[in-house]
Amino acid sequence: MTVALTQAVVEIERHVAALGWDQPARLYALVDTAALVRSEPQLAKELGLAAEEGTPSTLTPVEQDEIPVETPVDEFLAGIAWPDPVLGCAIVLERLMLPPAAEAEMPASGSDEEIAAWVAARPDRQEVRIAVGVLRDGSRESVLRLREKDTDTEVLSGSDLVPGLAEALRATFA
Repeated sequence: MTVALTQAVVEIERHVAALGWDQPARLYALVDTAALVRSEPQLAKELGLAAEEGTPSTLTPVEQDEIPVETPVDEFLAGIAWPDPVLGCAIVLERLMLPPAAEAEMPASGSDEEIAAWVAARPDRQEVRIAVGVLRDGSRESVLRLREKDTDTEVLSGSDLVPGLAEALRATFA
């Protein structure tokens, strides 16, 4: 199922990338494609899905309602519980990233807004799109795309690129 998770997260990130930058955060339920075809044949038909016998398991991402802009993502995720048919979930969001050396210069205190303004003003900041997916069993996958290297061939992937966000997603299954 790890391969299916990787494929789903890459597919989700590419879908959002096709919409361009400056997108809102998006949350997806990950469901077993074969189970979706069996339980919701009309929906599966509308989505163009087919599950054939003997094919490896695949996951179908189902976009959820919009994440409210005014709610911090960690607080939003803390209020989610998934029904049993949902095998995993994924989130895509955009953030500003700084190189590790900038951490020493970060203000020791300040509001979230003040820290965000400090980061935004840094010339060494990077805009990044982050897609993270997890399964109930704890498997995880992450995909990162830098705005300055906005091509499918420049996307980074790995299971532990954004461990804090992956853990927050995993907690939605507890």
